[in-house]
Amino acid sequence: MFKHALLESVKAGIADPAQAALPLRARVQRALRQLILDGALEVGRPLPASRALAQSLGVSRDTVESAYSQLDAEGFIERRVGSGSFVSQRAQRLPGSGQSPPLQGRSVARLSQRGGAMFAGGGVRDFLAPRAFAPGVPETRSFPLATWERLQRQVLKEHGTRALLHSPPQGMEALRCAIADYINLERGARAAPERVLVLTSSQQALTLCAQVLLDAGERIFVEDPVYHGARKAFDAAGLECVPVPLDDDGLCVEQLLAASQGPGATPRAVFLTPSHQFPSGTTLALDRRLAVIEWARQNDGWIIEDDYDSEFHYAGKPTSCVQGLDPHARTIYIGTFTKSMFPGLRIGYMLLPPALVAPMTVARTLLDGHSAPIPQLTLARFIDGGHFGAHVRSMRAVYAQRRDMLARLVREHLCDYLTPRVPAGGMQMPCVFIRDIPERAAVDAARRAGIDLQGLSALHASGRQGAGFLMGFAAHAPHELEAGVITLAKVLRALCR
Repeated sequence: MFKHALLESVKAGIADPAQAALPLRARVQRALRQLILDGALEVGRPLPASRALAQSLGVSRDTVESAYSQLDAEGFIERRVGSGSFVSQRAQRLPGSGQSPPLQGRSVARLSQRGGAMFAGGGVRDFLAPRAFAPGVPETRSFPLATWERLQRQVLKEHGTRALLHSPPQGMEALRCAIADYINLERGARAAPERVLVLTSSQQALTLCAQVLLDAGERIFVEDPVYHGARKAFDAAGLECVPVPLDDDGLCVEQLLAASQGPGATPRAVFLTPSHQFPSGTTLALDRRLAVIEWARQNDGWIIEDDYDSEFHYAGKPTSCVQGLDPHARTIYIGTFTKSMFPGLRIGYMLLPPALVAPMTVARTLLDGHSAPIPQLTLARFIDGGHFGAHVRSMRAVYAQRRDMLARLVREHLCDYLTPRVPAGGMQMPCVFIRDIPERAAVDAARRAGIDLQGLSALHASGRQGAGFLMGFAAHAPHELEAGVITLAKVLRALCR
């Protein structure tokens, strides 16, 4: 006789809201399987006849028969002609297994040192919705979606089912050609299609650089403050970040050179955001660019150049990239379309020295294999047709107005708490505290009020405090910026009482 408690357990399993989307036969089968796994139905135990169990559960006999058949096929029960169904010997639990808590109940999983470091670092948080003042989020409401849809239809018409296959791991040739042409013209790069590696993001590029170029324990120069995504990629790879401070001309190269002569192994790479430093907004001066290139030549080092939002420069033409000045092929140039177009595109790229193309491409296959062909081919047409350049020019004007609006609003409503450092380009503005305000508490309180802010102090690799906020303005219309600033003023007023 099936015990009342076991019958109730099966009924509870069938009624579990988490299983509601499953067919009834699957819910019965899973409920019985769990009783066997838990040891409530021990090995050799007879199960009720399918008709009897169906009556007890209020389901059809076919439902129970289907559940029994699946349990039999999986080895949980044995069905003996003329005798009935029994819990199989194959379901014998390991000794002591009943004492282990279920996986979902464990508070700590055993991780590798690398896994533990990645988890402790918290990953890189993307701002999923464009709430004020999420940094690095572009305006997507003005994107020429109809043009994109038309170009995508052209791709599907021309390529047909071939567009549904894998992309080469280095990326579709059409897009690599379009990227090379664009950065040669607009960024002064030394690019060729065979040196472009198409990726899903600049973060993937940073991870590849950290893992392919350096070994755990080796040192890398980073700007101070530094882009948090880069630092977390380097930390996760076990690298030692050596912070180099900034001034109005960007990275203090003389301190980099002095550190290279000091005790300990010379760092083998330097990470730069030279066109528009993250988060300060400074531009690396020409003499310092040339000095970094010479440092890389003399020390057989690598320059990792992240050109994350150079399209949006509001005072004259942006400075040409470091890669285009480097005659020694020591610079890895990283670009992305996430900020210049829309985050959901998930296309970034690296322009690599010839010697790194094959190693980086092979390493990329271990991460995700390839990027989706249809968006790549559509983007290639978008660039070649002049639509990308037109969109960037349009957004450059919009973002410049929004930058100026945010600076005015901060000075008007937040002058008791913050001072803006108006950048010459980019999509976010650093605003520094002018009084003692707990940054972490302010960021948390603002988030509860519907505002997303990036704290500045956590971006200092040296531990130096530069408290304040990094405030994004690109995705927000003037009235949205004003509403956000007024809300932030209320948050800071409450904190400072």
